Amino acid sequence: MDYKKTNAPINTVTQNILDLCEETGNIYESVAIIAKRANQISVDLKNELSKKLQEFASTSDNLDEVFENREQIEISRYYEKLPKPSLIATQEFRDGKIYYRNPSKDTEENDL
Repeated sequence: MDYKKTNAPINTVTQNILDLCEETGNIYESVAIIAKRANQISVDLKNELSKKLQEFASTSDNLDEVFENREQIEISRYYEKLPKPSLIATQEFRDGKIYYRNPSKDTEENDL
């Protein structure tokens, strides 16, 4: 997914708890779903950033030479300005873009 085109807010926004628990019926379950999705987004963004920054990695282990690469700095700043993973995950949850299931509820329904 392209996290750069998300409509998630950049700053923290106060959420109505009743809106978050509307779909699941349980605020704790909603928060757990959002947290797991935020972890997935965080890992994806970290891997993407690492791949882009590896292009600029130097092979020498000389600590005396420190290179400032303008492109590397710009890439880092761009990723810092993106919305935080928790905000992206919350927006995805509110928009209904997250697929989730509760295995314990699935087994209860099958037993009936």
